[in-house]
Amino acid sequence: MDLGLKNSVALITGGSRGIGLACARLFLEEGARVAIASRSKEHLKEAAKTLAPSGRAAVFVADLSRIEDAASLAGRVEKQLGDIDVLINSAGAAKRYPPEALDVNAWHAAMDAKYFTYVHALEAVLPRMRSRRRGAVVNIIGMGGKIAGPSHLPGGAANSALMLATVGLAGVHGKFGVRINAINPGQTMTDRVKEVLAQEAKSRGVSEAKALEDMQARVPLGRFAQPEDVAYLALFLASDKASYLTGAIISMDGGAAAVI
Repeated sequence: MDLGLKNSVALITGGSRGIGLACARLFLEEGARVAIASRSKEHLKEAAKTLAPSGRAAVFVADLSRIEDAASLAGRVEKQLGDIDVLINSAGAAKRYPPEALDVNAWHAAMDAKYFTYVHALEAVLPRMRSRRRGAVVNIIGMGGKIAGPSHLPGGAANSALMLATVGLAGVHGKFGVRINAINPGQTMTDRVKEVLAQEAKSRGVSEAKALEDMQARVPLGRFAQPEDVAYLALFLASDKASYLTGAIISMDGGAAAVI
């Protein structure tokens, strides 16, 4: 299916690894002009090599916890590639804490790491889209915003705030031709989840393979997501095939969470 994304400009924050990198690959395969942003120059260099078979992505170093970096990023992308048509927010991850280690600094750190990285990117890009009366945003958030996991409370709070911001901003900007949606992935086989698996295996005294088997057994579909699973949905949401969809929060966890 032709999603009509050829020659569109897609900015993907957190595009050097995991779900963001998978999104970059699929957008390139659709013929889009792709910019990926990350705080790490080394990760960007490795990502560019990985993406080479699918096409050439423009890479930008930016720390999106800093509002000035986000504003500068949007300007640099548009100067090099043209008007930004699509923003995929995938940068930032909140640290997990055991409940007994929680303090006010942990809550602030989670908001800075996840919530404000997204808000800063939105602040930089939305006025540009609004002035052109077109654009699509997909926020990759996470099921931690729907489930109060004891080791992910600050990060889950940031995710919940992002869901509210997604729906609210969709209502504000829809009349200007800008659509804003979100995906809540569950456990997805990224480097971060592999680290969680290693910790789980160590704490239980089992192999990582056994820990993965046990965790996947709790998912109705019987497996964790691959980054590409999430990226395909992001691709659709960013395309005109989803032209009447905005303010949607889509859970994508293989049926693991019994929530609505």
